[in-house]
Amino acid sequence: MRIAFITAGAAGMYCGSCMRDNTLVTALRRLGHDALLIPAYMPIKVDEPDASQQKVFFGGVNIYLEQKFWLFRHTPRFLDRLFNFRWLLKWVSRFAVRAKYSEQAELTISMLRGARGNQAKEVEKLVEYLRDEKPDVVLFTNALLSGAIPSVKQALGVPVFVTLQGDDIFLDELSEHERQKCFELIRENGRSVDAYISTSAYYADHMAGYMGVARENIYVVPPGISLTGHGGPADANPTRPLTIGYFARICPEKGFHRVVEAFIRLRQTPGAPDAKLRASGWMGENNRPYFEEQIKRLTSAGLIADFEHVESPTHEDKVRFMRNIDVLCVPTVYREPKGLYVLEAWANGVPVVLPAHGSFPELVESTSGGLLVDPDSIDELAGGLHRVLTDHEFRGRAGRAGETAVRERFTADTMARDTVALLNQFVRTQAPTPV
Repeated sequence: MRIAFITAGAAGMYCGSCMRDNTLVTALRRLGHDALLIPAYMPIKVDEPDASQQKVFFGGVNIYLEQKFWLFRHTPRFLDRLFNFRWLLKWVSRFAVRAKYSEQAELTISMLRGARGNQAKEVEKLVEYLRDEKPDVVLFTNALLSGAIPSVKQALGVPVFVTLQGDDIFLDELSEHERQKCFELIRENGRSVDAYISTSAYYADHMAGYMGVARENIYVVPPGISLTGHGGPADANPTRPLTIGYFARICPEKGFHRVVEAFIRLRQTPGAPDAKLRASGWMGENNRPYFEEQIKRLTSAGLIADFEHVESPTHEDKVRFMRNIDVLCVPTVYREPKGLYVLEAWANGVPVVLPAHGSFPELVESTSGGLLVDPDSIDELAGGLHRVLTDHEFRGRAGRAGETAVRERFTADTMARDTVALLNQFVRTQAPTPV
């Protein structure tokens, strides 16, 4: 099957959605399918071999200029190409995360208007490219890209899918008026969508109500990871203290401040182990003051010597990080739709302590790979960490259960096969059975 994926680059940062899409396309190719990974806005950033093509559609510089200035909506394509070089997009991406939500809202609404918006010529470029490539299926991995879907559907006449994997996080930052306008346009574009794909049952239920999409038209394909490099015996270091790991973006949404507070609470508990806290993950300059504030809290508590911030820019660094922690804790503030870091911890036999919301309950309850705690209770979070660190038998059992589950149910190849099985139901015009 020839499958075209359109995925949104994430302003120069590591992004779980980009990484999932990249892993999925790589697995599909390994299984013999002709899969194209087409970046939009910015080049994607991943810690595995990049499977995306060089050309970026809806380039971040061009769509911004088209939004702000009438002239750029009519410039010739050779001029557009000057603003679409990868090196330029990567350089500009460092400033993208600082853009005001009011400016992003205007651009998002225009993009959702598709051929009627200020970026109409960018829609035309994508349609022409896809018409030449002749895919059997087109899959947009973000509902905020759906403005192009009516034009793509009309031009190609093939099944079109949208993957839901975090769209609400951005939409929640908009004003009520802006958000409702986005919903209106997403639903309008949805008339040209054959089906939606969600990474978890929780998120399928949530987004059905959130966007006003029929639940029976949202299918669940659980995430999967490449097991390359993962697993095997943990790194032998008998002198290493028990270690709590946080592996995610360093930002308020991922709950870095919560794991810091729980760590301080744990260490102040009489009889608690002298554990360490290690953190790793992408950190944008806009979140550096937030990070420094957590450092001050650790310093004030007298625990800065037991904290380590580790840079993990490569896949090998990530695996090394996981092999040198005893429990993973990412206490997100928002409701996580995927949780790839959970699968990565389990792939290395590391149990988890997570808030009981989002996709975490269906992951943990179906695997016995860790503990769930009240999302609003730092005491429960600290208590969960205390139990995992002090109960050696439970820690080993939960870690092994998680590792078994990943290898049996959450691999990249399993995700690829499940995706193809779903797409085939529509390509072959059979009546699909919702998951």
